[in-house]
Order: sequence, then C-alpha cells, then structure tokens
Amino acid sequence: MFKRVRPATVISGWRKRTVVTAALVAAAAMTFFIVADAQAGESAKVEPLLAYGARIIGDDARTRIVIEFDRAPDFSVHYLANPERIVVDLPATAFGFPAGDLEARGLFKDIRYGRMDEDSARIVLTATRPVKLDVAKVQADEGGKGQRLVLDAAMTENDKFAELVKAQSWNDPSSQQATGAIPGPAKPADGDFIIAVDAGHGGIDTGAVGVDTKTLEKDVTLAFAKALADRLNREAGIKAFLTRNDDSFLSLSQRVEIARQNHAGLFISMHADTLKQKDIRGATVYTISDRASDKLAADLADRENLSDQIAGRETVAEPPEVADILLDLTRRETQAFSISLATSVLASFKDQVGTINNPHRHAGFRVLQAPDVPSILLELGFLSNREDEKLLLDDAWRGKMADLLTEAVKHYRTAMVANGG
Repeated sequence: MFKRVRPATVISGWRKRTVVTAALVAAAAMTFFIVADAQAGESAKVEPLLAYGARIIGDDARTRIVIEFDRAPDFSVHYLANPERIVVDLPATAFGFPAGDLEARGLFKDIRYGRMDEDSARIVLTATRPVKLDVAKVQADEGGKGQRLVLDAAMTENDKFAELVKAQSWNDPSSQQATGAIPGPAKPADGDFIIAVDAGHGGIDTGAVGVDTKTLEKDVTLAFAKALADRLNREAGIKAFLTRNDDSFLSLSQRVEIARQNHAGLFISMHADTLKQKDIRGATVYTISDRASDKLAADLADRENLSDQIAGRETVAEPPEVADILLDLTRRETQAFSISLATSVLASFKDQVGTINNPHRHAGFRVLQAPDVPSILLELGFLSNREDEKLLLDDAWRGKMADLLTEAVKHYRTAMVANGG
C-alpha cells in the first residue's frame, strides 16, 4: 500500500530536484505497468474459432449438417418464422472451408454463414418447410483433430414449429450492435456538411457474387465506400463517415439510425448487384418511392430488403400510421432533395460513366427510409456482367467514381445553399 506523504513546508533546490526526479521515475514505472497490462490483455484475447470443414447430407425429410472446428464451440439455436429458419449463433469464427461444401440441399433452400460483429458469428438455415433439430451437439472428431458441431434436422408440423418459435426466449445480439459506439465523422465543425457513406451488405450478408472472380458484393461496396469517404473528406467543409468500416453486419434500420444520429445531410448507399440478364451493365441511381418505377427496380428493392432476413433477424413491421408518416415526410421534403442529389450524380456521370437505360429509378428501399436525410442507393454496376466486374475491381476506376461523386455532392450542396437549404 502507498502511504500519504506529508508535503514539506520548505524544500531546498537539491531536494526539490530529487523529489521531481523520483516522481518522474514513479510515473514512468506506473506507465510501464499500465502499458504492460494493456499488452497482456491484448495477447490474452481469445483467437476466433476456425471452422475448417463442413458437409451436408440428407433429403427433404431429414438433413444432417456437420461443421468441423479447431476446438469446441459454444453455440445457441433459435427458430424464426416467415420464412422458417434455424439460427445458430457462435463466438467469433473464421470460416475456412470452401463455400461448395455447405451448399443448400435437403430440407434447406438457403444456407448463410459469416461474421455478425467482432465477437460473434452466425449460421442461418432457411428451410423449405417447418423443421426442428432432433440433434444439436458438439462432439470430438474421430481423427482427434478438433471438434464437430452436428445438427440433425427433421421435418415437423406447422403448429409444432410455431410452438418452437413461441417457447424460446431470445434477444438477438446483432440488434444491439448499433447502440454502443455509433460510427460518426471525425470532429465535425459547426457548419460542416455531414455525409453518411453506406457500404451495402456485410458480415453474414455477402450480397451478390462476381460472375468470373467470385468477388463478393460486400467487399466491393466497402472498398468503394472507403474511397468515396476519403475523397469527400479532402473537401473543405465536408465531413464523410462510413456506416461500417469492416466486414460486420448491420441491419437496414441500424444503417438509417446511424445516419440520423450523426445528423447526416446526405446518405449514399453503395451496391453492385447481379441480374439474370448478363448483358445489362452500367450504373443506376435509386431513390425511394411507395411505387416502383419498373420491375427491375421492384425486384432489386425486394432483394435488398431481405438483408435482415438473410442474417437471421426477426423483422418487426412498423405500425401503419408510422409508415404513413414516414412516407408522407419523404414525399413532401426529403424525396425532393433525394431526387435533386440523384440528378446531380447522373449529370456528373454524363460522358464519363456508363449507365443503364433510364438510370434514375425508384422503389421502396427500406435503407432509404430516413424521414429527414436525403438518400440515394447507387448501383455502381453489375457483378453479373464481365465488363462491369472488371471495372468494379479496378482501383483507377474506383478513384474516378469517387471524384465524380464528390463533384456531384458539391454541386448538390451549392444548389441547396443557394435555395436557402
């Protein structure tokens, strides 16, 4: 224990220097121990689990999934309805097996797995019909290499599946993700124009897949979002920030809330989808509307709005009156500003970037529903088209797009200021 030292009334010059030196030595020693403790904490941090193998067998009555880990995983299982899904939550996990080893079959029509945040991962099994797990256990690998997670699923009746959903107690950990450290711009000054740059998809929600390189949409959008935010932040009076800056999952509502809590003046969500028509290519700008401009826009909005479902999130519908208020506000104020931004973007693209026919389209995108933040969803191109895919992976083209979008934002801002906005 340290004892309190009574200060001397008078200290000579020599003693004063000695006391100061001793104090500095003590402070240095304290700093050393603090740093050492911090470093020890870092080194003691648990490494992610490694899922190094997987297989699936069975039919439309019974299906078994086996995932091999380097050590025993803690896990929990939950059920979700509409559609029927089984959600398996895990600690931080690196999935190192080929995607083809866990392709959907038997009772499951879609299987997704990936990171939710820094400390957790998830497997989402979307079923063809109501299912239940007869077996969900961890057992030692016969070869002694590690541990296996074994999931045996069997078909069940509708009412029994409903009982499984109703009986469980579950607070989805991913729903708490945005309530902690909300991302935001670095030290905005008074009068700064704040822009939220949203990298679509992320974590367990991989998005589209490149036709040739198999590059994931979530990686393409993050690279473009970082390039755009960096470019915008070189402009005086503009502060841009990312809704996500790593491979983490964010729900659609979290993305909207992050923009609103940071008082963003613009929200730009970046995507690179795929289409069945491989010959269609070029950029597209979407704004929100209660009625889609065309089937392509409607289909895209439907796919993008499934992001939460893909990640095993339970979608809670807003009360009709709230939805009506949000849509009304969007029509009266924000939608007009969003359309103005879309016009500026397409003007900057003219003769510089290829676009699809009728490049400004609209539909009911949930990620664009902020009632007080003008928002656009930018399809940079299509990963289903080989030429677009090459451009999407080209650093020079990414820089060019960032420059053009920055000019569009500056033009939009100038026009808003001129109109008293």
